[in-house]
Amino acid sequence: MKVEAPFKEGQDIPRKYTCDGEDVSPQVKWSGQPSNTKSFVLIMDDPDAPVGTFTHWIVYDIPASQTSLQENFPKRSEVRSIKQGINDFGRVGYGGPCPPRGHTHKYYIKVYALDVESLGLRDGATRREVESKMQGHIIGQGQTMGRYGRR
Repeated sequence: MKVEAPFKEGQDIPRKYTCDGEDVSPQVKWSGQPSNTKSFVLIMDDPDAPVGTFTHWIVYDIPASQTSLQENFPKRSEVRSIKQGINDFGRVGYGGPCPPRGHTHKYYIKVYALDVESLGLRDGATRREVESKMQGHIIGQGQTMGRYGRR
């Protein structure tokens, strides 16, 4: 699957989408999913964080008919039938890149195509809960990566 964001693969994430800017989520688009896809999950994380992989955004139960999330996606646990989980900032929805000063980190936006319409989870689930329910249901996936550093 192909995943697109408002930055090129491996390039800098615009400040607007970070803790130093407006901290709004970027628009994310995806394509090339299997024809039998029934839903999608999106996870954004930072594997370079000092405490281990840090989760910035979890979105699940995205209908198969939807192949993008708009910029500044609402920071509510449920938007239409789409649910959002708790990020590692302890909040629902998107939390932008915010590495320690003097460090540049890599941020991965991953989209998974699933063969189920719903994970059967409440809104506000944890990453562990989402990943556990995804097991055995992933039929496609793609990712893009951007970088962000603070001076």
